[in-house]
Amino acid sequence: MSAIDPSGPGGPTRRGMPSGADETHVRAVPGEARAPARSRVRVTSPRTSAARTRSLSVASEIDEQTRLGEVYITSLMRSQLRLALVVLVVLAVTLGLLPLLFRTVPAVAEVQLLGVPLPWLLLTVTAFVEIILLGWFYVRRSERNEATFSDLLAGR
Repeated sequence: MSAIDPSGPGGPTRRGMPSGADETHVRAVPGEARAPARSRVRVTSPRTSAARTRSLSVASEIDEQTRLGEVYITSLMRSQLRLALVVLVVLAVTLGLLPLLFRTVPAVAEVQLLGVPLPWLLLTVTAFVEIILLGWFYVRRSERNEATFSDLLAGR
């Protein structure tokens, strides 16, 4: 006596059990060989090996430290560095030329305004005003660079 009836598709597959019943519930009869359990087969799409595309935002590219995120961060750093170098060069040229002016035109050293020699006024008042203005300019442009970068991150 066998536990599985080979009567064909649609018919009863086991004695007393309806078609489609689970084979794991079949009791083995002593002295009979048991049929091997069937393995499950997974049916999938033929394109399982195709590359899946992910649309990542720029922020996630940066967070995951991908090559593209590194390019974005490097771009921001370069623009900030370029701005800092421009401000530094303007400050160095203007303040560096003042001593050259005093050396080449000695008459400037003899001019006095309100009892103070002109070189002193140029080196103090003008230098401080220039430093403050360049600092204001640097902060404004730096914030603009960061705002542009933030807009890029937000996808605008």
